[in-house]
Amino acid sequence: MAEPTSPDSDALLVDRVKQGDVRAFEMLVVKYQRRIERLIGRMVRDVDLVQDIAQETFIRAYRAIPQFRGESAFYTWLYRIAVNTAKKALGDLKRDLLVTESARAGRDEDGDETSRVENELTDGETPDALLASKQIANAVNSAIEDLSEDLRQAITLREIEGLSYEEIADVMNCPIGTVRSRIFRAREAIAERLRPMLEQRSGERW
Repeated sequence: MAEPTSPDSDALLVDRVKQGDVRAFEMLVVKYQRRIERLIGRMVRDVDLVQDIAQETFIRAYRAIPQFRGESAFYTWLYRIAVNTAKKALGDLKRDLLVTESARAGRDEDGDETSRVENELTDGETPDALLASKQIANAVNSAIEDLSEDLRQAITLREIEGLSYEEIADVMNCPIGTVRSRIFRAREAIAERLRPMLEQRSGERW
């Protein structure tokens, strides 16, 4: 799960940035760079674009920060910029919003949902348990990859980044009821993909 954030410390850093403290913005970049790259990595097919889009996101955020009024958490505001920047880049390049194996492999090292699924399912650490957990993790990743853009973004922000429904509604610029619907539909689609695998293993000892 994503590391906890500290809105109070973010607000202090934002105030310092507004006063011309470039070092304070560098601290915000260090704090959120991996999370922003992970979010973008859920949206773009070309893993080589992730860092470029993340860099553009922070450039845009730096330029816009004088207008940031603190009506939402800083990282929610930053995520919205990242999503919009990624969409613009993909629109310019006419690329689909999909995740590739190479993008997933890079995120697995950062402790994304794959490692969490494995940790939850491998109490015995037996070869069969490890194999089963990897198969399920791969199925989860594949199911997320096949979701439509809006469902994939909603489930990623909720389950991977740990945002609240209110924060996701802010990032995605839609009503909270729409967020709940998208997350429900995404979970249903993932469960549907996993159901045959789990039914096949029903009654087996891992």
